[in-house]
Amino acid sequence: MRRKWKVYLPFAENMFKSNLAYKGSFYLFMVCSVFTPFISYYLWMAIYGSAPGGVLGGLTRNEMIVYIFMTYITSEVVTIGVAGDITDDVYEGAVSMTLIKPIDYRMSLISRAIGTMLYRFVAPAVFVWIGLEIYKSAALGMGVTSPVNIVCYLVSLCMSFFIYTLFDFCFGMMAFATTYMFGMKMAKTAILSFLSGQLIPISFFPEVLQQVFAFLPFSSMIYTPVMIYLGKYSGSGVALELGRQLLWIVLLYAAGSLLWKQITKRLVVLGG
Repeated sequence: MRRKWKVYLPFAENMFKSNLAYKGSFYLFMVCSVFTPFISYYLWMAIYGSAPGGVLGGLTRNEMIVYIFMTYITSEVVTIGVAGDITDDVYEGAVSMTLIKPIDYRMSLISRAIGTMLYRFVAPAVFVWIGLEIYKSAALGMGVTSPVNIVCYLVSLCMSFFIYTLFDFCFGMMAFATTYMFGMKMAKTAILSFLSGQLIPISFFPEVLQQVFAFLPFSSMIYTPVMIYLGKYSGSGVALELGRQLLWIVLLYAAGSLLWKQITKRLVVLGG
């Protein structure tokens, strides 16, 4: 296992370093990223301003503020797609080299995604997170999040990352059946932002739909870690949600293995 990790560690290191290669791009990314959650913030504050009682979908106004920014932090760290890399490899014919190299293609993609994930966690997620904790205590009076909730959130965040990455790997397998994935990737992004709770908290939906979402992997990508951070689950509830995330990792990994095995049996590369 240690030897195998040494093989794939450089993929993560190179992606992390490449994202830091250009200072101008780094600072521009930091500045632009800060504006993104404020769009949702002002929208939801307008909605809460006209809501009687100040509670919507089981979330108070202050909790919604935390939900907005933690959703942004979580989505920045979790939604590292690998389908684009697969599409490029298939389109360019580079996937043929994958089959003759003594490496696992999926592991190389995940390793590169880990490098990007670490970069996004360092910038801008951790800065937004620190600012949110200061704002919670100074302006909202909610106090600092408990260490237990932070640890559970980080564990859930890591599993959310693997759920999204493994799902995106399965999605990327469609590149072998079609040469144009741009429209499908746009549709995937829009659908996932809705089903994962990124746009609207799942607690806002009717009970029936909440139960349906609970049996899908999408809520485990963003909604679950954010709600754990907010303390909306009890001790047993947290264990149940983490167990559900672990189950989806296993299922998506198995599905990806099956798809890759079936595709490589019939793979024909032209060009490259």
